[in-house]
Amino acid sequence: MNAKRTDENWDPLAPSSRDIDIARTIPDTPQTRAPSYRLAFDDSEFLCREELRPVRLQLELLKPELLLNERGIRSTVVMFGGARIPAPGEAAWAAHNDEQKRNLEAISSFYDEARKFAQICSRHSRTTHYREFVIVTGGGPGVMEAGNRGAGDVGAPSIGLNIVLRHEQKPNGYVTPELCFNFHYFAIRKMHFLMRAKAIAVFPGGYGTLDELFESLTLIQTGRMERIPLLLFGADFWSKVVNLSELERQGTVSPGDSQLITLVDTAEDAWGAIRDFYRLEDGGGEA
Repeated sequence: MNAKRTDENWDPLAPSSRDIDIARTIPDTPQTRAPSYRLAFDDSEFLCREELRPVRLQLELLKPELLLNERGIRSTVVMFGGARIPAPGEAAWAAHNDEQKRNLEAISSFYDEARKFAQICSRHSRTTHYREFVIVTGGGPGVMEAGNRGAGDVGAPSIGLNIVLRHEQKPNGYVTPELCFNFHYFAIRKMHFLMRAKAIAVFPGGYGTLDELFESLTLIQTGRMERIPLLLFGADFWSKVVNLSELERQGTVSPGDSQLITLVDTAEDAWGAIRDFYRLEDGGGEA
């Protein structure tokens, strides 16, 4: 091999990708067919062994991190919310009875509000060449789709962090393809939601949304994460689902902990809270 220095990443050693190609063209013999002969990093069966879980965790943390760094994305606005919330005028596909159908359709306005919020954030992101305040969602339907769709409405990129589930799961069609990731580990996925977060907007949702909300809130409350705007869309919904004031009254959280959350009802109110927190010029504009 005649290696020549071509750039700052010059490496005289043979690339692993080349050896994968070579290994796939070797003569077919009992020895080369043996699982033990496969290159370790090209052996999916080996990589899925129980003992390799620490390696898989590392890979799942590292892959999105490298690609987001290469894209120059420094900060994000995280959008959590229910996959079951339909766009206004669409059927509540996840409803199991008439009451659920009515309830889901009644909160379908949050789809439009999420879309509008993503538009406003993405307009500001454009002033940073899409390096700051980039929209990130779970990449699925409902509120997640609205977030990615809103970014796309104004020509902005957006991130989708999908996860493999037992039922059919696929990314919505509005995620920027190069920024669409798939996860096995919920814990690593949640780390990626928060590692660049400058704001978290939480819309009505179910267990997954509550899990994401309370993990974020716990990290902020315990000082393991810097305080950032944590916005709950829908005061009426959240006042029925979560009673943080009662936790304070009971003494199970500290006085003032409920103030870590800001209740908002509109995209403009949410952007105003972010703008005031960071003392931003109003680059978001009207939706």
